Amino acid sequence: MIWQDPVPAGRTDYDVAAVKADIANSDLTLAEKVTTAWDSARTYRQSDKRGGANGARIRLAPQKDWQGNEPERLAKVVNVLSNIAQKHQISLADTIVLAGNQGIEEAAKAAGVVVDVPFAPGRGDATLEHTDVDSFEVLEPVADGFRNWLKKDYNVQPEELLLDRAQLMGLTAPEMTVLLGGMRVLGTNYGSAPEGVFTDRVGELSHDFFVNLTDMAYQWKPVGRNRYEIIERNSGAVKWTASRVDLVFGSNAILRAYAEFYAQDDNQTKFVHDFVAAWVKVMNADRFDLVAKQ
Repeated sequence: MIWQDPVPAGRTDYDVAAVKADIANSDLTLAEKVTTAWDSARTYRQSDKRGGANGARIRLAPQKDWQGNEPERLAKVVNVLSNIAQKHQISLADTIVLAGNQGIEEAAKAAGVVVDVPFAPGRGDATLEHTDVDSFEVLEPVADGFRNWLKKDYNVQPEELLLDRAQLMGLTAPEMTVLLGGMRVLGTNYGSAPEGVFTDRVGELSHDFFVNLTDMAYQWKPVGRNRYEIIERNSGAVKWTASRVDLVFGSNAILRAYAEFYAQDDNQTKFVHDFVAAWVKVMNADRFDLVAKQ
């Protein structure tokens, strides 16, 4: 039934490495690959089990036109990945997730950690005929702290909206922390905004966000409703800018403990592996077929 958000089964018998190689050789940037996979999967809600990457509904109305999905950028990425999916005769849903995985592996390697992001093929592509456009409108995100984005100013604080999104996605506090820190250094902010990108090597999956967030060499200065400057104490120079969502990981006692853990000099590898585990959880959140096989 259409109200059950049906998704046909996808292929599982194909050369995953060959698909990833074509993705790597495309003209897509790392941020475009990771962002599109994230936007496709972030709609999942554990409250009613709706949304998620399976079905690739991000290419269909209404999701393709949501402001938070950056329609112009999304259309470009979907066009490139659709050609790759057609070449290998696989679903676009799988291809989108594989693109994100390939981008993360590339970024981790650049940061000195070789990792293979686990992938479970078998997603299908839903059709518009099997998509209740009106009922999907309620899934539209109005904020995504992981990408430092707000549709508009709300009475609710941005960091509270982050918590709401994280709990809907079924994330724990450590998973929320590691994902946000990783997304910042990968340069996946909405509109490539600079807030919270506490690194000089954007595109590398480093733990720089946590290192620089907790560094006492900097002080935070509010310069707007949801904007701060990160200032070097010695020189007075502005090093970075940040949002409330960024700085809550330094100001909240519990979240700061997680941030300090990942900021440790010897925790770069731990950070990457934890990021990958949380990423895979998000990508597979709606794969009820995998749960049934266990």
